[in-house]
Amino acid sequence: MPQVMEFKLPDLGEGLTEAEIVRWLVAVGDVVAIDQPVVEVETAKAMVEVPCPYGGVVTARFGEEGTELPVGAPLITVAVGASSLPEAPAAQAAEAEGSGNVPRPLIGYGEDHSRPARRRRVRPVTAAVSAPVVVAPVAPVAPAAPAAPVVSAGPVPVISPLVRKLAKDGGVDLRALKGSGPEGLILRADVEAALAALRAPEPAPAAPVAPAVAAQGERIPLKGVRGAVAEKLSRSRREIPDATCWVDADATELMAARAAMNAVGGPKISVLALLARICTAALAKYPELNSTVDLAAKEIVRLPSVHLGFAAQTERGLVVPVVRDAQHRNPESLSAEFARLTELARAGKLAPADLTGGTFTLNNYGVFGVDGSTPIINHPEAAMLGVGRIIDKPWVHEGQLAVRKVVQLSLTFDHRVCDGGTAGGFLRYVADCVESPAVLLRSL
Repeated sequence: MPQVMEFKLPDLGEGLTEAEIVRWLVAVGDVVAIDQPVVEVETAKAMVEVPCPYGGVVTARFGEEGTELPVGAPLITVAVGASSLPEAPAAQAAEAEGSGNVPRPLIGYGEDHSRPARRRRVRPVTAAVSAPVVVAPVAPVAPAAPAAPVVSAGPVPVISPLVRKLAKDGGVDLRALKGSGPEGLILRADVEAALAALRAPEPAPAAPVAPAVAAQGERIPLKGVRGAVAEKLSRSRREIPDATCWVDADATELMAARAAMNAVGGPKISVLALLARICTAALAKYPELNSTVDLAAKEIVRLPSVHLGFAAQTERGLVVPVVRDAQHRNPESLSAEFARLTELARAGKLAPADLTGGTFTLNNYGVFGVDGSTPIINHPEAAMLGVGRIIDKPWVHEGQLAVRKVVQLSLTFDHRVCDGGTAGGFLRYVADCVESPAVLLRSL
């Protein structure tokens, strides 16, 4: 006897309390294997295919596509060990009796067999019924009278030749007119009135009335990725006393070093990877910025590893994938990991684990063509480095005015974990490495 098991929406990641059903991957009646994905859901962090831990036949689904379910709510039920759905009891009985009824194999469709069948009461036959019943002959039914035609086919009264000609020239059907003269005689005034009605312009359609919602503006639900970003940024502003410092740096030597590295062949090194490597070296010198604040314990927790988040703009909104143990990666490894996570982010295939656990964020807003920004810290982290566009600008180089490649760097930090001296030292070290990549070699 198959056992029906209920599979509930599991906890899909850190801090996630609900998910929206995007697409069902199975239907009621389908046979599923253990760990087969049965539904695709969207959380506040990513699109996820949810596997079912049971194998058998799907007997029910809970929630339509677009429905938001809380963690722990039922998703599907599975008849474990079954290869098909059992026939409904009523249908089996009908088939046994030769009734010809077709059994409905899908649960939830057709008649409801969850309630016991109601007995049909049969009236007892009384003695009076035993008398012969005389059936009166049925009188034949007279055929229904034909419906009256819309236009009378009868003769039209004598009509003036002038009126006839006026009607003919104007395309007026005299049989459709009701005369205003004696005994219904059609007069010239009747034809002229019909002509006037034919020539009257059609009323202009009324201007469409804009729906009330248009006057109020478009309403977009603040949920999914957009809702998660809004909540996280709002919490950051509420809880973190942040401050921002910035500096312009000459990135000419950094760009030249990147060009030289890519010229020798092999995988290409991205500018973001070089900046990430500079950040991990700077965090080794200033570990205060690779930390978090435990409000409950009133403690600053300095973290041993650098899990580097980077802001990525996608069609679903802003996401921050995380590169694990970035301090152990070289520029080539960082470039490969950035490319892999960016591709998954754009395809909406990032796992919740790829979006959680960051300790420091690198935000390259220069790709949007802007020079500077004051980033909002990615709670519960303690700092974020922002990088503007790298463009040619006049710059004093070795005592002479020259055109150099200049970038603005900005650091937003949690003033609870350090003071301005530490933040300024971190930012100055990053700028020095950008201006002279040889400085970085001392820490490698």
